[in-house]
Amino acid sequence: MPKVSIEQIHIGANRRPIKDEKVVELMESIQNNGLLNPITIDKQHNLIAGLHRLTACKLLGLEVIECNIVNYQNSQQARLAEIDENLIRNELEPLERAELWLERDELLTKMGQRAKAGDNQYTRQGGEMLSPPTKTTLDLAKEVGYSERTLQHGKQIAKSIVPEVKEMIKGTVIAKSTTELLKIARTGKKELALAESAQKALELAQAKGEQQEVERQSQILEAAKTRQKELQMLAVKNAIAQKEARLASKHTQPPLKIANNVPQFPKMEQGKEWMLERHLVYCGDTAGKDFINLLPSNAALAIATLSPTWNHDYLVSQARVVAVMRTQGGIYQFCRQTAMPFRYELVIGDIYVGIFSYEEISKPQTPVNINGVEGIVTYLLHLYTNPNNFVIAPFMGYGEIIVACERMGRTCFIGDDNPEVVSRGIIRWQKLTGGQPQTAAAITKVPS
Repeated sequence: MPKVSIEQIHIGANRRPIKDEKVVELMESIQNNGLLNPITIDKQHNLIAGLHRLTACKLLGLEVIECNIVNYQNSQQARLAEIDENLIRNELEPLERAELWLERDELLTKMGQRAKAGDNQYTRQGGEMLSPPTKTTLDLAKEVGYSERTLQHGKQIAKSIVPEVKEMIKGTVIAKSTTELLKIARTGKKELALAESAQKALELAQAKGEQQEVERQSQILEAAKTRQKELQMLAVKNAIAQKEARLASKHTQPPLKIANNVPQFPKMEQGKEWMLERHLVYCGDTAGKDFINLLPSNAALAIATLSPTWNHDYLVSQARVVAVMRTQGGIYQFCRQTAMPFRYELVIGDIYVGIFSYEEISKPQTPVNINGVEGIVTYLLHLYTNPNNFVIAPFMGYGEIIVACERMGRTCFIGDDNPEVVSRGIIRWQKLTGGQPQTAAAITKVPS
């Protein structure tokens, strides 16, 4: 087996990202057993297969590496061989596999090996014999070991999801779900069709030298692409939020009963403030100025339940988004009466959630299938906040919001006028974290 200097091997820019854990495993194997499977390069020393093996050898300080040297007529054949080698690997995620399928299809088309709809795969027009015959979608599906339908769905995923959204998906809980990826790919279909139409019109206007029409179509194209990206990003965030919320619902604890076997907490007093590490808890009127003065003015989200004594329209000035939860009866009347600007409603299980904001906020398009208050809270946090954001909650409930904020790395400003309910929420936080609440005798307003 020939050996080649590692420094002479060229790595293409379109290689798949390296997985560190795989490189570490290979380093251990090479140290113990040597390189069992040589890498593959062409005669110009371009790497065809074996990036992880090559990287492992580099990190071990090796200067040469065993290689299979193959002869390809051109770069397209070399890249096709590289794709086929990668498709053999089992660790590919659906999005990675879909992108390779699409690139493989496009390469075969450029090489004249892809059959078009209505073509006879063995002969061109006029009866000329082809060698080799062109390949149909069914042929390609058999070659990669999947059904024709699965291959078509994969290519749709790779082609229709915009690059920024693909990066957003990688490493998330939906990255392995072909079903979720397909939903995202189909989001913004109208915008995609508009962009494709504008692109054709733009090219025609450029050919005719119609500058005014070029500018008009360029604006339409850019607006359509931007809107498609926005819709797909929202679809990703919604899918992740639903997935995380369903997982949280499975682990939701039943309401705690304060008893001798749970942490004991000093008797709560009206007007008292407590710090639970980064979270602030207030016992008292959460519509009063004492609580409001403790709140940040740049919270990402406020979550509230609709009560007969609602006096919390101020929340929309403290948080970018306000989510008000209520069973079906009464939510519409509330939306008509409140001074907060209503955007849309979400129906989550048997709970209706009104969304209010001064900003224009796009509504998630897919149905929300989540049960349990803690799952709903988790969904809302994923949809409208990011780690380290501030969250306001003027009602304690069973501690669902502060527990979800703790788990997800958000900072919660929460209160309730019922001392027993406040104690119950603090105890639940204690059971989750093992932390100790501290009195906040002199707390200043959090800077904006």
